[in-house]
Amino acid sequence: MVSTEQAREAVSRITGHGIERVRQLGGGDASAAFAVHLDDGSAVFAKTAEESSIAAEAASLAWLAEAGAVPVPAVHGHDGRWLVTDHIAADGPGPRAAEDLGRGLAALHAAGAPAHGAPPPGGPADAWIGLAPMRNEPCADWPSFYVTHRVEPYVRMARDAGTLCARDAEVVSRACDRIGGLGGADEAPSRLHGDLWSGNVHWAGQAWLIDPAAHGGHRETDLAMLHLFGCPGLDRVVAAYQEVSPLAPGWRDRIGAHQLFPLLVHAVLFGGGYAAQAVAAAQRV
Repeated sequence: MVSTEQAREAVSRITGHGIERVRQLGGGDASAAFAVHLDDGSAVFAKTAEESSIAAEAASLAWLAEAGAVPVPAVHGHDGRWLVTDHIAADGPGPRAAEDLGRGLAALHAAGAPAHGAPPPGGPADAWIGLAPMRNEPCADWPSFYVTHRVEPYVRMARDAGTLCARDAEVVSRACDRIGGLGGADEAPSRLHGDLWSGNVHWAGQAWLIDPAAHGGHRETDLAMLHLFGCPGLDRVVAAYQEVSPLAPGWRDRIGAHQLFPLLVHAVLFGGGYAAQAVAAAQRV
């Protein structure tokens, strides 16, 4: 259990500021989180997690910010266990926020990556998505990367845990055999947020992206994640995205293929209901 006093000490050490007050926030599954008010009147957000997770998130935020496409919290500093960023107070989406997010995501993806599977500059190859380990390994093409590093590892983990039976694992394996034949599979690598479910879109008048697991990959994977768990104004997000950067024909039919990754991660972390959804998505592929 991480205390507010530990947060106070860590933020003071990293920022060099005195601390006025600390408030613990409802954190995610992978970390403890705090809103910390500094002696200069500003507020920062602090979280603690595994060392490799902190390093990966700091590198991810810097890489997404470099694109200048969608707002992300600025990184104030980090050490082995703590990350300190801007604190963005939520106040709901503004009237044009969904369209701005769609256009911003298109620009973010177009900023590109060195390869499918490439980690952010300075980021570790062994990263995390929530509490699940995630390997960022550059590959020559998207199908090889996606199958080898985004689907098969979680199939093995789910089978080992008894969440996925041998027959269902074979269904996913057959879907993997078809990934290379999907439309748009030969697209150049995009700069992905990498964990773009609705909880990582933070509305504060405009959309801010938080908690990234950034890497080079296929742009439809980010959009499929938004479709999996919903997003305010999603139809407007997609329409604005398409105005800037049209998706390859048939992209809606490929949503299930791109959702295999997050569904299998959730099956590993949370159990069988997500495994059944992953198998259903594989059957559609």
